Amino acid sequence: MTPTLIGHVSLPEHTGKGGFDHAAVHAATGHVYVAHTANGTIDVLDAHRHLFSIPDLPGVAGALVSNEAQLIFSSNRAENTVGIFAPGPDPKVTKVEVGVGPNGLAYDHTNRLLLTANVGDPALAGSHTVTMVDVAAHKVRVSVLVPGRTRWTVFDPASGAFYVNIMNPAVIGVIEARRPDALAFMYAVPAAGPHGLDFDPETRRLFCACDAGRLITMDATNGRILHDAPLSGVPDVIFFNRRLRQLYVAVGDPGDIETFDTRTMKSLGRMPTERGSHTTALTPGGDLLYAFLPESHRAAVYRLEGT
Repeated sequence: MTPTLIGHVSLPEHTGKGGFDHAAVHAATGHVYVAHTANGTIDVLDAHRHLFSIPDLPGVAGALVSNEAQLIFSSNRAENTVGIFAPGPDPKVTKVEVGVGPNGLAYDHTNRLLLTANVGDPALAGSHTVTMVDVAAHKVRVSVLVPGRTRWTVFDPASGAFYVNIMNPAVIGVIEARRPDALAFMYAVPAAGPHGLDFDPETRRLFCACDAGRLITMDATNGRILHDAPLSGVPDVIFFNRRLRQLYVAVGDPGDIETFDTRTMKSLGRMPTERGSHTTALTPGGDLLYAFLPESHRAAVYRLEGT
């Protein structure tokens, strides 16, 4: 069964270019934190209404919630910083300077280590990096050179490994939290442009949505390719639902969400959203999915049920 639309939430109109980017959900409140890149804010909403916005986050591209630490992280691409703040309205935002064009975020709560994947600048040699931020000290611990532009990233607490999508060359870089100063190894991805990334801790599989319109499933322990499925277009954000064993892939053009059964990796169907809608958010309990609609500056809210 594909997601069922139950309503829309109106969000602030865009004041600049960029629309929406990554989003995450705070488990205790159910509040959704979405990067509103066009406004340099993180908009906060629930399933019924827009609640408040957090300003002064220039070019914000990523939003990540740590429910263990009760912290929100933002990647502020236009000023090369990450923001660190508590949930709730009017937070005090602490900013830490990182690499060029911070985007993807992943957090190791045990070691209080935030990985920021920086897209870099092709005109600046050595600017394709990831930055490891000591969250307790609010300072950079180390910067790690990577071979190309980064995309999204995830962290596996069981193995202590960060996985980072790299656009070109098409690889997933692996950094171990116990040795965060270098790439431990890289897995080759057999499709151009690794983009969206998520992880199934039970089966230890990585799900990688690629610009080539392919969904690659990979063994996280050794990089072995387990499955390769076609998509309707160029994907961006993906989310894995542990409760329903489903994966949701957002495709901005033509504008849809494709649902996969991760037990079989078969498509359960596509649901239209809006052209340019490439960002989603999944509640920790796996009961609601949000899709962000840049043309109408709304969030579509979907109820999730099993097959």
